[in-house]
Amino acid sequence: MLYIIATPIGNLGDITFRAVDILNNVDVILCEDTREAMKLLNHLKIKKPLLSYYKDNEKSRLKKAVQLLQQNKDIALICDRGTPGVSDPAYLLVREAHKNDIPVTPVPGPSAFTAAMSVCGLPTDKVVFYGFLPRKKGKKRKIMELLSKKEETIIFYESVYRIKETLTFIEEIFTDREMTLCRELTKKFEEIRTGTVSELCEYYKDKELKGEFVIIIRGEN
Repeated sequence: MLYIIATPIGNLGDITFRAVDILNNVDVILCEDTREAMKLLNHLKIKKPLLSYYKDNEKSRLKKAVQLLQQNKDIALICDRGTPGVSDPAYLLVREAHKNDIPVTPVPGPSAFTAAMSVCGLPTDKVVFYGFLPRKKGKKRKIMELLSKKEETIIFYESVYRIKETLTFIEEIFTDREMTLCRELTKKFEEIRTGTVSELCEYYKDKELKGEFVIIIRGEN
């Protein structure tokens, strides 16, 4: 059995009882970063064999993971934070499991995407989720221009290293729509700020920013 397990995005208390039970009973845990996984497992007092599974080694790890599953080993896939498959590796392994008639089951829980949606105060019945924006400026601008034409609410992630540049593009491209910026969700210094594009861009203009961000912008209507 392959378990796709959501883990806390910041507050370790958000782990579900079911996730803890499964992590206690699987044979192997595939994880994005073994150091990050150990923080969670140590907190839960769980000791299991770990196998790194991240974007740059995903394809090379597939064969090993599928072999283990075919040997009737139970495997859990976790990422550093949140739900695997939402801007983190998962789909290639899940697809191979399905191809080989290996049972796959989700163990739902935290996700920065859904957490941000729940507190943004914008329409979320129809959304476009992009994940992390491209790093290259030209490609990022092109994607943002395409997103700006969507009628649905737009949600994407951004790194602290590129947030200032991205806010500049948002101010240029999205004019003065409603917007919510979530930072450090569920952590000690969590910040959820709402307003217009110009208000938020002005607010963050001279601030030193930390953490990862979820940005939600009202669609064109």
